[in-house]
Amino acid sequence: MKLKSNAKLNLTLDVHAKLKNGLHDIQSNVSLLNLHDDIYVNKSRFKDNIKFYGKFSEHVRSKNNSIFYTLKILRKHKLINNFYNIKVKKNIPVFAGLGGGTSNAFFVTQYLTKNKVLKKKIKKDIIKKIGTDYSLFNFKKSYQKNLNIFKEYESNFTLYFLLVYPYIKCRTSNIYKSLKKVNKFRSQNFSRIKKKEIYIQKVSQEKNYLQSIVNQKYPKINKILREIRSQKGCSFSRVTGSGSVSYGLFKSQKYAKQALKNIRKSFPKYWHVVTKTL
Repeated sequence: MKLKSNAKLNLTLDVHAKLKNGLHDIQSNVSLLNLHDDIYVNKSRFKDNIKFYGKFSEHVRSKNNSIFYTLKILRKHKLINNFYNIKVKKNIPVFAGLGGGTSNAFFVTQYLTKNKVLKKKIKKDIIKKIGTDYSLFNFKKSYQKNLNIFKEYESNFTLYFLLVYPYIKCRTSNIYKSLKKVNKFRSQNFSRIKKKEIYIQKVSQEKNYLQSIVNQKYPKINKILREIRSQKGCSFSRVTGSGSVSYGLFKSQKYAKQALKNIRKSFPKYWHVVTKTL
């Protein structure tokens, strides 16, 4: 069986004070992208075999990865009885803010449980091990009101992005360690906006609260963001999550593809792609 494991993109990100569990509360507008890993799942007779290959497989551990932990938890709660051969073609950059590992865990779980709604205890175990953004992959577009509440929303328009990955590994924990100030809770929910132009305008006025930290740690990223922002048709440029993927939101696919040609000339050694919302 072949599965698509989609990347996510943070269009906005506010970071608030720490909770009792030691994690910062956050608010975010998130979209899934048509950029995805390919996952192949087949039953195995004796044990689980998980193999990663492809452009971004080098830094993924063959054991103790998100899929490994997920299978262990599902088996613990008796949701699966079989063992599996699982191959993952890594098309999504790792340590880049696109949620590739979490996405792999989510879509494998959905397939093996036949899209069953998990009990709170089981989901809590998975989130504790995999990460709080696990729930984001339930929706094509969502507003994360806080660390635990996600609201799905639909739109009748498609957004086009240019993504640039400078092969810098941004570990989320390291970025948050450098966080000195947090911001106040406020409504970032754009789910009721139906016109593309107004939606882009509103999102453009927001920001990723972690971006200044990423820029300070990695000046190359700030340079990429400025170059993306200078391209024709670009509404704004940002990093997603804690980085290091930099992206620009473009008014059309045509503008995004033209910008891709220009960015390739400016940063030939980096990874680049034009992608869109689901």
